[in-house]
Amino acid sequence: MPDLSPAASDPFAQFHAWLAEAWVQEPEDANAMTLATATPDGTPAARIVLLKGADERGFVFYTNVESRKGEELAANTCAALLFHWKPLGRQVRIEGRVERVTDAEADAYFATRPRISRLGAWASDQSRALAGRADLERRLAEYEAKYPGEDIPRPPHWSGFRVVPERFEFWQNMPYRLHDRTVYARAAGVGWTVGRLFP
Repeated sequence: MPDLSPAASDPFAQFHAWLAEAWVQEPEDANAMTLATATPDGTPAARIVLLKGADERGFVFYTNVESRKGEELAANTCAALLFHWKPLGRQVRIEGRVERVTDAEADAYFATRPRISRLGAWASDQSRALAGRADLERRLAEYEAKYPGEDIPRPPHWSGFRVVPERFEFWQNMPYRLHDRTVYARAAGVGWTVGRLFP
């Protein structure tokens, strides 16, 4: 039976506690999250991305800003995240506005990526039509020749986004679908309000 003690007053503390448990159960991809975006007219899209930073400022992921998700976030800065940790029977939903990370943050993270991943950021016109795999491999080879060592600059079209939460929901599976749902909502001048929802 999961622990249903009173929720932490800080949703970030609650998230980090759950994430730490998730890493034990899912050491390969506990940081995988669904990112949902929408066009200005409300057409939704969702895909899996990897969480690369989480603190009280928000939740960070990196991408080509000219990709479909990048263009949608530029036009509509509202987004939602979903973490699903099946072995723990848990989900975390996060909703908020999105902002770009600083160039210094993007540079620092880009430098930690494997060399081929950094070259791939140059070679890939992410989300654009690709005639064949050979075209991608040719472009990758061109950038390998251009940047033969480890000194590979971050492309101007590659950066990060931070989802600044306005709402969290922590969902815990329970028998007979009588699940436990705890919601945190940001309230101006108050901090976070905490409540529960019917399953």
